Amino acid sequence: MKWEGNRESDNVEDRRGEDGGGGGGGGFGFGGRSIGLGTVAVALVASYFLGINPLTMLNLLSGGGGAPAPVQQHAPAHKPPPDDQMARFVSTVLADTEDTWGQIFAANGKQYVRPKLVLFSGSTPTACGTGQTATGPFYCPGDQKVYIDLSFYDLMKQRFKVSGNFAQAYVIAHEVGHHVQHLMGISDKVDAARRNASEKQANALSVRLELQADCFAGVWAFHANQARHILEEGDVEGALNAASAIGDDALQRQARGVVVPDSFTHGSSAQRVSWFKRGITEGKVSACNTFAAKEL
Repeated sequence: MKWEGNRESDNVEDRRGEDGGGGGGGGFGFGGRSIGLGTVAVALVASYFLGINPLTMLNLLSGGGGAPAPVQQHAPAHKPPPDDQMARFVSTVLADTEDTWGQIFAANGKQYVRPKLVLFSGSTPTACGTGQTATGPFYCPGDQKVYIDLSFYDLMKQRFKVSGNFAQAYVIAHEVGHHVQHLMGISDKVDAARRNASEKQANALSVRLELQADCFAGVWAFHANQARHILEEGDVEGALNAASAIGDDALQRQARGVVVPDSFTHGSSAQRVSWFKRGITEGKVSACNTFAAKEL
């Protein structure tokens, strides 16, 4: 993926190294903290196929209650150091999503509100509760921020055998896709519908929401490549590998050896690949209406 030299976003907040609480002992390290790979994998897989908010799942795993923790005060926001290559990369990807979605919204007479992207290590306060490394990257509509511990990319390489800059960019673009859903009012409607639905129905709605975010990630890639020629040979395949690796069926098979479709909350590998491909091929928001699709 060609990204160096492109605009970097000013909307990146670096909380790494703050005393927000660390991960467990052992595993791989990042930003001066040690992160337990086992806890990361368990929370990721469990939150994916049980349909539980990953923040809630992490609280349960750590012995806390199910309710989100109150937002805590943290040090004033500061920007990543200019010599941090990985931080520059995510800043560039975020800028690219800003430019793409800003143009798409403007073309439809709307204003795109840019989200913040927060880099953290260990744990950090959010408007959705205490975010921790084991939740994986996530979007919080309460503060309109995307949160990511960059060590998640190590997990992608080690556990899911996925690497490459474009695959990493896909992760950010997917979370920004949730921000787009929030701005469009889609997330609120789905949340309201899920509260009055059975568990099976609620999971099905969650799948459609997640697949739409995958498609929106593809829409970003389509426009970014047209405008800035970011794609190189093998990039799309790398992103498709990432989508496939985190499909519910792949995660369930890896975690417990059996697949339970009614418990899917993010979609199967084939579905995630299909909707990302649809977005990157057609480049239209209208192509991403997963809620009107008879078959996913």
